[in-house]
Amino acid sequence: MKRTITAVLYPQSDGGYTVVCPELQGCVTEGDTFAEALHNIREAAELMIDGDDDAMSQLEASNFSGRIIADVEIEA
Repeated sequence: MKRTITAVLYPQSDGGYTVVCPELQGCVTEGDTFAEALHNIREAAELMIDGDDDAMSQLEASNFSGRIIADVEIEA
């Protein structure tokens, strides 16, 4: 079964990205590139929910799925 998860990427000052899946508590990984970070969070999420009923329940109860999160600059 396919599901959509949210990946929140945080650029690191020394390069690369830290990426978090807010639907799954503790699902955090990194990647040297944007594409690698997305690949790694996909793999981490799949490993977390594989056979773990608690993780699957977190995913099913989540309000985040399918959201897009972006930084927006404002005048202040």
